[in-house]
Amino acid sequence: MFFAFESDFVESLRCIPMVVRYKLDTCGIKLKLPEWVKLTIDDKARLATQPCYTPAEIAQYRLDLINLIQTRCHHQVSDLGTVDASWECLGEVPNEVLQKALEWECSPVTIQQWLQLDVLQRFALVKLSRSGHEGANFPRAIREFLKSERMNE
Repeated sequence: MFFAFESDFVESLRCIPMVVRYKLDTCGIKLKLPEWVKLTIDDKARLATQPCYTPAEIAQYRLDLINLIQTRCHHQVSDLGTVDASWECLGEVPNEVLQKALEWECSPVTIQQWLQLDVLQRFALVKLSRSGHEGANFPRAIREFLKSERMNE
């Protein structure tokens, strides 16, 4: 459920892991780090493991998160608004991923590699390639995902 490149913080869950970020984007809620910090370790673990894939699960996840933030933070959640879901694009590797690979001097991700990644891996690469995210994790993620891809061949 967690990626190896997140290993420096997943035990304590001090940062929001990619699996939760994916679910937040899916249900349209912006969760800020100060809100995340106010959640219990059990709350955080539940958000990481709770299903959020079918329309019913997405609606339930959103409702649960709204109630959780109201209970723990005493305010309403922020809506995320429109999400650029370029990780869902299967026709080409998003330009931001290619640019970040160049910036970090990583081998560019080929379309064949992109297609073999699962949706959460593609999501992580897109998120890590955007400004405001921990850039040092991008090359770690590339190595992790492409290594696991080679192992599956």
